[in-house]
Amino acid sequence: MNKQEAPSLAVVVPAAGVGKRMKSACPKQYLTIKEQTVLEHTVLRLLSHPAIEQVVIALGNNDEYYQDTSLINHPQIKTVVGGQERVDSVLAGLKYLQSQGFEWALVHDAARPCITVKDIDTLVQQCISTSKGGLLAYPAKDTIKRTANQQDVDVTVDRSVLWHALTPQMFKTNELVDSIEYGLAKGLTITDESSAIEQANLASQLVEGSSDNIKITRPEDLALAEFILTNQEKSQQEKLCE
Repeated sequence: MNKQEAPSLAVVVPAAGVGKRMKSACPKQYLTIKEQTVLEHTVLRLLSHPAIEQVVIALGNNDEYYQDTSLINHPQIKTVVGGQERVDSVLAGLKYLQSQGFEWALVHDAARPCITVKDIDTLVQQCISTSKGGLLAYPAKDTIKRTANQQDVDVTVDRSVLWHALTPQMFKTNELVDSIEYGLAKGLTITDESSAIEQANLASQLVEGSSDNIKITRPEDLALAEFILTNQEKSQQEKLCE
């Protein structure tokens, strides 16, 4: 996709979290893979898409790490102060994009460095062509069990109707801001952008993406992300040599 096929787009990257499950001295977005932080990998991958004009990173109020990254003076990057919860950081970024007149906004997890330009293309094309927001996702592959007490199986769930939600998630900026503010005012749980849209009774479509688009959550995920990134780079180099 080129810039003539889509409007200029911007992405909000919430990066104010501390990532307690990683059991590391610094937040997971600042752990390194191949001499770059996870956040650098993620943001630079997003900016490699030709339609993405700007990335807004929502940082923690006392962030001590961002200033040491290569992103600090990038002309296409804006930072805002995030909040205590992910949704607060997303809303802060969206408010900035709203002030800049972006019709559409994407939201992408800081800890998903393996997102591909191809998957972003697929999401953007589908949302623009239908004028309806949506999210990258992939169908559940494993047998899913539901429990009532965290130990004993209650029932086996039909996996044919289940999908793993990924990011980016892409919605019209004004609709997403209104939906999040509505959910917060009602005291609703907002786990991702699509959940806010759903609770406001607006449409959200599933757009199939790659399961390589992992979220770094636990220590072992860091090695897996490095493996995926290495394979992606190798595949890209092979295509250039064809």
